[in-house]
Amino acid sequence: MFKFLTDRCLLTICLALLIVLRSGTVAAQRAHTLTGDIRLHKDFHSKILNNDRDVIVYLPPGYDKDKQRRYSVLYFHDGQNLFDGATSFIPGQEWRVDEAAGVLIASGKIEPLIIIGVYNTGKDRIDEYTPVEDPKYKAGGKADLYGRLLVEELKPFIDKTYRTKMDAPHTGLGGSSLGGLVSIYLGMKYANVFGRVAVVSPSVWWGNNYIVKYVEGQKRKPALRVWLDIGTKEGRNAEEAQTTVDGARLLKETLIRKGWTSGKDLKYFEAQGAEHNERAWAARFGQILEFLFPHKL
Repeated sequence: MFKFLTDRCLLTICLALLIVLRSGTVAAQRAHTLTGDIRLHKDFHSKILNNDRDVIVYLPPGYDKDKQRRYSVLYFHDGQNLFDGATSFIPGQEWRVDEAAGVLIASGKIEPLIIIGVYNTGKDRIDEYTPVEDPKYKAGGKADLYGRLLVEELKPFIDKTYRTKMDAPHTGLGGSSLGGLVSIYLGMKYANVFGRVAVVSPSVWWGNNYIVKYVEGQKRKPALRVWLDIGTKEGRNAEEAQTTVDGARLLKETLIRKGWTSGKDLKYFEAQGAEHNERAWAARFGQILEFLFPHKL
């Protein structure tokens, strides 16, 4: 993204630009940066949302050699930004998920796992990644339907197509910005499906801090391993950046009050000097994998 909170800049012109750029419709031909065993499922259709999106799959080294082995799975939003500079929001700037996973698997620091990149659909991204409508921006509120897509349509397809470990302790969900917001929301809602969540630079402010109230309202603490982070320069100015950090700290403190233990089933990280973009998230993605999918948990 740009060097400020683009998800907060939802004026008509900004929103139109976001839709066009994230959908890739204006992207010129770019060099692909994929590494490893990557498989693409084009136009995966959702009856629930009545739309199509691509789904990109990273398979760990040796996947085709041992036909009996099954793997943990991490589902990640904004899939076009994860593996390939040719499809990423900012040309050439991707999360380098395939490179990071390959190195960490080879070194034995994380378990071999399957990573699923769920593309956003551009124009529906804001609505699908938010649990409620934001009263200021008059947008959002379809996260429940998006969650049904993941749980009722996509996960069964992935479990049928690939050799996955299907239970919640071996299934993760993650994303950044509004993707971070929807990850903690759906992780709480579907704790019987997802046991690990990556909440990266979450838009805590959405819906007047709705996600904080939602976490506070949980009657029981789910068995959910949570990575939560924020960069210290995620704003157009120092005041906005501090507000963003304060939001992440508030969410962390709320999780702790609800029973999460820092360093055990909760990892909170403030990335000093990090902005709100794919380059910053790529720089710490390895740490995210090491916490959520260590070789031996």
